Amino acid sequence: MSDHIGRVAFIGLGVMGYPMAGHLAQRASAVTVFNRNPARATAWLAEYSDSPAQCSAAETPQQAAAAADVVFVCVGNDNDVAEVALGEQGVLAGMQSGGLLIDHTTASKALAVKIATACSNKAVSFLDAPVSGGQAGAENGALTVMVGGAQADYARAGDYFDCFAKKHALMGAVGAGQLTKMVNQICIAGILQGLSEGVHFAQQAGLDVDAVVEVISQGAAQSWQMNNRANTMARDEYHFGFAVDWMRKDLGIALSTANEIHARLPLTALVDQFYADVQKMGGGRWDTSSLLRRFK
Repeated sequence: MSDHIGRVAFIGLGVMGYPMAGHLAQRASAVTVFNRNPARATAWLAEYSDSPAQCSAAETPQQAAAAADVVFVCVGNDNDVAEVALGEQGVLAGMQSGGLLIDHTTASKALAVKIATACSNKAVSFLDAPVSGGQAGAENGALTVMVGGAQADYARAGDYFDCFAKKHALMGAVGAGQLTKMVNQICIAGILQGLSEGVHFAQQAGLDVDAVVEVISQGAAQSWQMNNRANTMARDEYHFGFAVDWMRKDLGIALSTANEIHARLPLTALVDQFYADVQKMGGGRWDTSSLLRRFK
């Protein structure tokens, strides 16, 4: 790991991007941020003004990218990525040849390939690099990054990823990062439905959920979701990060891709509909463990 990294731009200061950009500010020579709501960028500057990096905010993605060696994007969905990357005032309009664009948004493989092609036409490198670990992982610098792209570009990005990730890996060509993130969300959906049913069963049986979890989490039923969400689920608390609205977006991408590649995802399709039920209950901003609410 290098002590210092180059000049970066970070586009998108949501619950993930805000702390990720903050970690970069500890080691980069300069960090320029852009956020569609400028108040968020102002708050970020106030918080990180004493960082080792020279920090500033830009009025457009194009302006943010103009002086950066590496540009990071972490926004909401495919349309958002396309706008900030390929729009008239997008980052590609400002990036210099030889630059590197890294997209941390969970988006589609098709968009990753489209952006990679546009980057290639400008002699800019591109990596699709969705992350897992949620808000806590971003704040603690403990994310997992799943990367698609060329080996040389991945090697160049490693010191940057090390600022906010505990694990990063090159999964294949452009798009492979997004495909790997789809596998991640497919697995999480099934685990959370099983955990919801387990907690519901324990409650209906009159068991002490915390005591049950303490025992079974030492055996084959153990999972990150059990360790971090079972107790809060039992208390009917659902304000811990990744929202149902975003999970449905991610599962929609996975289900659409499954259709294209002839993969069968019956459980994922079912859990996606359960999340739709949660949305109808007004729980779009609850975290993904709120599947338990369907049993109330």
